[in-house]
Parts: sequence; structure tokens; C-alpha cells
Amino acid sequence: MKMKKLKRFKGFTLLELLVVIGIMGIIMALATVAYSATQISGRNARRKQDVVAIQNALEQYYSANSFVYPNGSCKEANSHMRSAWPVDPNTETDYDGVDTCSPVSYCICATMEPANSSAGNSAANCNWNSGKTHYCVGNLQ
Repeated sequence: MKMKKLKRFKGFTLLELLVVIGIMGIIMALATVAYSATQISGRNARRKQDVVAIQNALEQYYSANSFVYPNGSCKEANSHMRSAWPVDPNTETDYDGVDTCSPVSYCICATMEPANSSAGNSAANCNWNSGKTHYCVGNLQ
């Protein structure tokens, strides 16, 4: 008696394909979370750089204008910026305090992400003794 040889089909079974697709889904979910956290971290770094650039422009304005800061809008120091006046990278709006400079002081704050984090150095309006939800700079003089 001759035995018939079974034909072996080349390929993957349905179960093997489902396992691989499931693993790929888990990896994609983890990558998405990591990417989102990286974007938040990048925007926070940009906010810190922006408010320090505004602080530098205001201090240059102070030195060039008889040792007074702009009265009203801090944007009067725009001529001392190396590029355009910075805005929040997420909302495209001005940072807190840009419209409230006085001849003797200023306080510019950026709201950090996420809102309940401690990624900043103070609370809003340069309140250095409470929550760390904002990154603020004040006058150096």
C-alpha cells in the first residue's frame, strides 16, 4: 500500500496572524503614548526658551531706555528680539503677563503641560511660593 503524501501548504495559520497583529497593536499603543509625552516635553522646553528670550529682550530694553521697562505692553521691547515675538507653541497666543509691564517690573509666565504637573518654577503671576504649574521670569533689576 502506498501512502499518499499530504500536501503542505506554505503560509501562516489564522491564529499566528492574529497573534502577530495583536502584538503589533500593543506596540503601536505604547509608541503613541511615548510620542505624546515627547511632544509635551518639547513644547514645555520651547515655552521656557521663549520666556527667557522675552526676559533678555526686556533687560536690553531696560539698558537702552534710561533704565525703565516698557509701560503697558512688553512688546515694546520687540526691537531687541532676534526673531518674531514668541507665542505659546500649543495655543498660538501670547504668554501671560505680556500686556502688564510697568516701568519698574514685569512678570512673564508660560503655562506648562499638563496643567496639574510640577514642570514649572512658580504659580501664575510669579508667585514663587505656591504650585509649580507655570514657568515665570521677572525683572532682574
